Amino acid sequence: MEGSSFQVVLFAENLQNVGKEVFIMAKSVTKDMTVGSPMKLILQFCIPLFFGMLFQQFYNMMDTIIVGKFLGVHALAAVGATGSINFMVIGFCMGVCNGFAIPVAQQFGAKDFHSLRKYVANSVWLSAAFAGVMTVAVCLLCKQILGWMRTPADIMDGSYAYIFVIFLGIPATYLYNLLSGIIRSMGDSKSPLVFLVLSSVLNIILDLVMILVFHMGVAWATVISQAVSGIICLVYMVKRFEILRISKEEWRLEARYVGVLCNMGIPMGLQYSITAIGSVILQAAVNSLGSLAVAAVSTSTKISMFFCCPFDAMGSTMATYAGQNVGAGKLKRVSEGIKSTSVLGLVYSVAACGVLVLFGSKIALLFLDASETGILENVQMLLTANSAFFFPLALVNIIRFMIQGMGFSAFAVLAGVCEMVARGVVGLGLVPVFGYLAVCFASPVAWIFADLFLVPAYLYLRKKLDKMIKDREGEGTLAAGVTIEGNGSGVLAVSCKGK
Repeated sequence: MEGSSFQVVLFAENLQNVGKEVFIMAKSVTKDMTVGSPMKLILQFCIPLFFGMLFQQFYNMMDTIIVGKFLGVHALAAVGATGSINFMVIGFCMGVCNGFAIPVAQQFGAKDFHSLRKYVANSVWLSAAFAGVMTVAVCLLCKQILGWMRTPADIMDGSYAYIFVIFLGIPATYLYNLLSGIIRSMGDSKSPLVFLVLSSVLNIILDLVMILVFHMGVAWATVISQAVSGIICLVYMVKRFEILRISKEEWRLEARYVGVLCNMGIPMGLQYSITAIGSVILQAAVNSLGSLAVAAVSTSTKISMFFCCPFDAMGSTMATYAGQNVGAGKLKRVSEGIKSTSVLGLVYSVAACGVLVLFGSKIALLFLDASETGILENVQMLLTANSAFFFPLALVNIIRFMIQGMGFSAFAVLAGVCEMVARGVVGLGLVPVFGYLAVCFASPVAWIFADLFLVPAYLYLRKKLDKMIKDREGEGTLAAGVTIEGNGSGVLAVSCKGK
């Protein structure tokens, strides 16, 4: 095999093991996305994923509703002021876990179940290490970070109390996101939905208990609910996924698998964190406008995230869809999938924009009292500006996750850099001049910047990968599957074996 920092390996299945393992797989709850109508498969996978994310946002939203109604605007602002740093840290955790799931999806598409189990086992060891180090580091530094972000003095204590507990729950975040990502990588998007419904109900109950009975904040309710979801995922995987019965030998930590996982996971985690750095800069600019502006942005963000769940679901669907089809060597289906999902994104963007433009301030009454007229007006302004650019956001999610599923995670990081730069420019240069109006257009500018990079990047990578595989097939070998190894920055070599 040719040596390189990034390799695409075309390989044939071991015929002696195929019959047994495919039979086992057929009895499980997995879904093969390498055959059948792309639109139908994408919808079947995306809809349960959407409802899962919807419920995840629902219990996040319940925190905000309960805080706003029971504890008041200042407490709401205290939670909202932590939003960007929360996204930067927790987003890194989620990105790493999503990256770990990509090699699993590729091996599933290639029907190489031994390698699949090795990737799962090594991802568990890595996640435990990442979770331990990150929990200690961010808990020690979170007070200083809130100070760097110019968090208003009247909400500093509340912000610290909330985000410190959230950071203590980082291991629970890794547990749920890793296991649910593995489940989805094998085509099962329905089971995580069920688990999130259960945890959402638990979260709402615990929110009320923590505030009304124990007179505590809502952060513990969120952490406990996340941990419960992760534990349920673990029990479900052990009982239902026979192809994940990992042997003692497969549990061994191996440098090759660790390297592939890190080269996939770390860039995806950095993508979230780099994007969030721009949000941190913007949040600091919003904080300088006062606690009322923070409350307006916090409320608008909660509503927007709720309406953006379909975009997140489309993105996660594309990561699994691309991973499986690249693993099976079916690149034509990758292009068909991105077209189908873009149509879905456009239709939903128009519908969501109409709802938010007409009813945005009414929805905000879930979080705020009707007497807060100034905040409500600012909420409506931000929702209108953001929803008008929902389709560029749809493209960001669809194309970025598609590129990640193809194995080019470093390119997705560059898209995050584009978003970071855009938000940073708005936060540092425009908010001091135009105030809250500039805040309203920060995200749309970031989405457009990212698309200007992502669209050409996808076309380039798709053609490059297709050409290299065709060149190999022209030499008389037939592709049986694809697995991505290396640093995610490009394809330098291709080798293959015939079936």
